[in-house]
Amino acid sequence: MYIVKLLECNTNYKCEDNLTQCLGLINKNKWKTYSFVQHPGLMLIRNPFTGSGQRYWIKRCLERYPKKPNKINIDIEIDNLDDWWRECHKSMECDKKLLKKLRWTTLGYHHNWNTKAYSEENKTPFPEDLSELSSVVAQYLGFAKFRAEAAIVNYYHKNSTLSAHTDHSEVNLDAPLFSFSFGQSAIFLIGGREKSIEPSAILLKSGDIVVMSKEARLCYHAVPKILPEYHQPWNSDLSELDFNKMPSFMYISNPKETIEAMNENIENDKWSEFENYIKESRININVRQVLNEKQISLADEFFS
Repeated sequence: MYIVKLLECNTNYKCEDNLTQCLGLINKNKWKTYSFVQHPGLMLIRNPFTGSGQRYWIKRCLERYPKKPNKINIDIEIDNLDDWWRECHKSMECDKKLLKKLRWTTLGYHHNWNTKAYSEENKTPFPEDLSELSSVVAQYLGFAKFRAEAAIVNYYHKNSTLSAHTDHSEVNLDAPLFSFSFGQSAIFLIGGREKSIEPSAILLKSGDIVVMSKEARLCYHAVPKILPEYHQPWNSDLSELDFNKMPSFMYISNPKETIEAMNENIENDKWSEFENYIKESRININVRQVLNEKQISLADEFFS
């Protein structure tokens, strides 16, 4: 049993309502954020996304992020797979075998699964929209200097699990880790910095955001079970965006394109392929800052 507290977050953070809407978020004044007494630094924002927003981020994780130059686990098995989603749906019938082979996608600084390290040679541009989303959430929680520099997108099916581990490959371990969940629900376990510490179990539902900061940043955590998401919040609160005044973005260079992509997801005929996937799967995006505040690259040892 754990004790949670409802947090009042950064009230000085002024964020335009139409900016949060463009990212598929409800007004930040309606967000419900909790901390955990037994786990200092662990925070949970209960689904601040609209249905349209959930559809947007689900689609991005399936259609856009697995594209080259980003890296996916299937690369070691299949050469020149430039567009995994298109390859899965190139014929009249979906290639379900290939569809279920995708386990992870890496963005920005690509995590090396063998060395557990990052390098400047193994890096591609980080998605602008995900940088924008991460920045809004970070500033809301008071992490004004956070920079999204690397992400791992994990794809879970009904029998998938994630064993206990810590995330410690980044140079900057003081910066928080942001974890966005979409699709089916999951049991999330978080313990302490030693495996011997008994973990707490938290039910994560579609749209929930977990933040691991301070003491919680290096704690062991795992996902032992995927559970059905009966509510399917990605199918409710679908509304079209229409702005007279475009919001000011920090990272997104083509706001019109982002808004059009958000609105496109309202049309169920264009959404059906993604619906078929997410009704049986879970997607998790975990975003982290790799470098220290004044570092420009990993080669900049002065600030490491």
